[in-house]
Parts: sequence; structure tokens; C-alpha cells
Amino acid sequence: MRIGLSPGITRALVIAVVLAAGPAGARADGTGTYYDRSFVLAAHEKCRLFQAPVAGALAAATLQARGAALRAGTPEATVRATADRARVRARQVSCADPELATVRDRVAHAFAGWQRTPRMDFIGERGTWTADRVRREASAWRLAQPSMTGGSPVRFGISADADGRESLTAVVSFVGRPRPYAARLVMRDPDLAARPWLTAAGSAVLPPVSARQQMLSAGTAPAAQTLLAMGRKQGEVWTFPATVGEALSRLDPREPFVLEFLFRDGSVAPAVFEAGDFAAGRAFVALGPV
Repeated sequence: MRIGLSPGITRALVIAVVLAAGPAGARADGTGTYYDRSFVLAAHEKCRLFQAPVAGALAAATLQARGAALRAGTPEATVRATADRARVRARQVSCADPELATVRDRVAHAFAGWQRTPRMDFIGERGTWTADRVRREASAWRLAQPSMTGGSPVRFGISADADGRESLTAVVSFVGRPRPYAARLVMRDPDLAARPWLTAAGSAVLPPVSARQQMLSAGTAPAAQTLLAMGRKQGEVWTFPATVGEALSRLDPREPFVLEFLFRDGSVAPAVFEAGDFAAGRAFVALGPV
């Protein structure tokens, strides 16, 4: 016996309406939006419903809905269970179900505009990731969050060089001398601490040293002028391995991570960032330049 979406035309319309609300709607809808988007994404992975641009936009929106649910205080275990239920439901649906075709068409229409969107802000509790897909002939930020260390501006994210090659990058403009000899990222290690460390108010903080991981920069060079903060004339760019992106994507969106610049006199200059919707922003950037 084939299991379809029935009494699913109503459910199909609900999914389509939720998706048509666009990425901003994810913030208010909690696990309901995350379930719907996870279901459609799982159905796509099973039935190949969408072309790559729509599938990429849907993946980014699903990650954003996950972040919204976690920021709303939904336990991570509940969020995981929501995704599991959506995948189970998708496995039960026939790829030939006409109601699934209704969902496919409405989702494709809902995201047709989003996949052409050149810029988007992924707003967190304390920090914002700004994504920029505009094609440029000079080095540019694709995804970045600003911070400060002392009076020096710092940005971290994904940058692209003049040839379009992307890398995980930090750019800092220190005043005067000396310059740091190394940079590292410090964050929770999910293999050592399965859940984020939360304060009584619900904000996440770095866990004890025993539950952290550190990831060193792969190198440094003078920063391109187009990567510097406004009003700065010089700075250094520090590049990080691709594994950093995977590590950040595993964090709770409320969690901080710290970029530390190390000096030969033993001092450390920290810049604090928020994990936020890094994973969603990275998926959005992966749609390619427009």
C-alpha cells in the first residue's frame, strides 16, 4: 500500500505557504518551519525534485530555520528529533504522489526570487553574518561578521580573491607595532561537550578549557584594501583550513567563538564572534555569484 501525503493537500499547502514566506519567516515559526523545510529537503534528496539553485536555497533556509528554533530555546535534542521525523515522513511518500508535485511547484516558485538575491543579513542575538554574492573583480567578502579586539577592527568569514577562490579568513587592522605571530580560533568541541554551555539567562558561553578546541591559522599576508574595515589603510589577512567551517557549522547559533591573536611577549588579543547562522550563510553563498 502506497503511503502518500493524504490528507495532505492541506498539509502541502501549509508547507508551501510557510516556504513562500521566505527566510525571514523562519524566526517566528520555530520547529514547525524547520519540520516543513526538513521534510521538503528530504523529499528532494529522495526524489530529486529541484534544480541545484532551488535545492541550495532550500538547504540554506532549512539551516536558518534550525537556528531560529535553537535561538527560541528549543532543546537541541528536540530539534534533532524534528529533523528525524521529517526524514521518516519523506521516506513514506511516493515520488509519484501528485501532492508532492504540488509542493515541488510551490517551493520552486517561492525560492525563485531568493536564489537571485545578491545580499542577505543573517541576524543573530549579538552578531550578524552578512552574505554578499555580487560578482566582483577584486578580493571581496562573501560572508563576514565584524568584531573588535581593543580598538582594532576585525572581520571573520569567507572571502574570495580576484579569481573567485574562496577561503575562511580573518582580517585585522592593528595600529602600530608589534604584530601577532599567530592566530587561532577557540570554540566548544562537540565531541567533548555535547551541548552548549548556557547561563541562567539562556545565553551561551565558552565551556571550560577542557571542553574547547583550538584551530590555528594556516598563514598570513597583507590584506587587500577591499577587505579592510572602512577607514583603514592597512591590515593583515589570516587564512584558516576548511575544517574550521565544518566546526563552526556544528555549533549552536547562540554560541560564541573567539579569534585570538598571539604576540611574542605572551599577550593575547581576543575578538569575540557569534556562531549564529554561519551554516545557513555559507549555504547561501554556495549558490554562487550573481
